[in-house]
Amino acid sequence: MAGVFEVEVDGVEHDHGLEHHDEPNQIDLSKLSPEDKWRVEHARMHAKHKGHEAMHAEMVLILIVTLVVAQLVLVQWKQRHPKSYNLVTLFQMWVVPLYFTTKLHWWRFLTTWFIFSVVTAYVSYRATRKPLECTTPRLVYKWFLLLYKISYATGIVGYTVVMFTLFGINLIFRIKPEDAMDFGVSLLFYGLYYGVLGRDFAEMCADFMASTVGYYSASGMPTKHLSDNICAVCGQPILVDVSEEGIIENTYRLSCNHVFHEFCIRGWCIVGKKQTCPYCKEKVDLKRMFSNPWERPHVMYGQLLDWLRYLVAWQPVIIGFVQGINYVLGLE
Repeated sequence: MAGVFEVEVDGVEHDHGLEHHDEPNQIDLSKLSPEDKWRVEHARMHAKHKGHEAMHAEMVLILIVTLVVAQLVLVQWKQRHPKSYNLVTLFQMWVVPLYFTTKLHWWRFLTTWFIFSVVTAYVSYRATRKPLECTTPRLVYKWFLLLYKISYATGIVGYTVVMFTLFGINLIFRIKPEDAMDFGVSLLFYGLYYGVLGRDFAEMCADFMASTVGYYSASGMPTKHLSDNICAVCGQPILVDVSEEGIIENTYRLSCNHVFHEFCIRGWCIVGKKQTCPYCKEKVDLKRMFSNPWERPHVMYGQLLDWLRYLVAWQPVIIGFVQGINYVLGLE
């Protein structure tokens, strides 16, 4: 396609290096390539907003002030009322991406979200029942630990694909850069989103189960005495000695000398985000607990998920609030 075309919006013409038309506003976008469509829309946007620099500066100022105020409010809320803050954040994490993906018709995400919601709802239901069944704690921690590992692996694969695309390795396999980047970013989104959501649900279930079993309470005073051969997380007997190699799972001894099932203490510390002993509240030495260096990145990944929670749960709400302020003030 040679020559130039002119886009006229509100009496302003923009020359963007395409074919000239006698009627600039009568452009059939369906006949243009994606690149040309983007150029037309880009030209129209520039023409529409030309001369509005003062308005744009005002909108940027509103955005900055709103972000600062929102951050202060969220920090104070989290410090003064952590339980309500965590519940609202969990609800935001669950609903906000659902709204945008439904609007964009991302059916693959909606399918995985539905499966995750059904299974997690069942597991959460089991975790909040009283009296607590003896098999429930292990079921809960196995599910969330499995979900955590899947989300971790998915995020790593997505990040790797993105980096390979940036270095042009996708061209070796004759894959278009935009296709490879879309695939990598999608996997990264899946991994981070379900990783954050799974950890929050796991923490909620951990609090319910631990208080029901009786070896752990929010006040720090256990309501039951812990025997030497009982796991304080699930309340079931320890069948494998610490020095023995288990067939299904091993037994861990913390620095406070309390022993736990492997799945229970891994779920409690990593998935449930509890960095203290479930019985005596002594701080857990994760470096001693995970001697294998390949397992330590799981801890750092968990910290990354905590940081991303704000971006996923609250950032869209804050941006929507800013858009509302701009609309009320007549800014566009």
